Amino acid sequence: MKILIATSNTGKIAEIKSLLSVLDIEIVTPSDVGLSLEVAETGSTYLENALLKANVYSQESNLLTLADDTGLEVAALNGIPGIHSARFINDPHATDKDRRSLLLSKLQPHARPWKARFVCAAVLMRPGEAAVHALGECQGEIIPQERGEHGFGYDAIFLVDGTHKTMAELTMEEKNSTSHRAKAVKALFPFIG
Repeated sequence: MKILIATSNTGKIAEIKSLLSVLDIEIVTPSDVGLSLEVAETGSTYLENALLKANVYSQESNLLTLADDTGLEVAALNGIPGIHSARFINDPHATDKDRRSLLLSKLQPHARPWKARFVCAAVLMRPGEAAVHALGECQGEIIPQERGEHGFGYDAIFLVDGTHKTMAELTMEEKNSTSHRAKAVKALFPFIG
């Protein structure tokens, strides 16, 4: 049996492949099956966006498909960037570092600690069947200096509660026991197979 990871984000692919490696299933990416898709994330929630991606990739590939939508919610900014985390800067060439810099600049007027959480909605869809989904979250705070060499997105400035480490300082094994994505994806394991 094959499962398609519905993303071209290399960081997400590495994390999800690592999570799914404990299952007896072949893991494929869009490029592995010749797909190059852009799905407009027009939903108003993480779950709606994940469902949009799962539906398109599942129909196009005719494979069991795992999609997710993830965001960072910062309390001092009333939940921003939230579902717009990957599109925080309206520039297709913006980098993760650009997004982190913008977030830190918006936080400067606010007193620390800058409490935050990562939220992930993961969706599993088989062609022609109803989707199943799960949510995961990870609490922490934003710190003003980048730390760590792993991860992607906002990981280098997100200090994970109870660890004294940023998400980018965690090993893949640590991340897979703590992260928002790990919690959501692992909740779907009973439906894979």
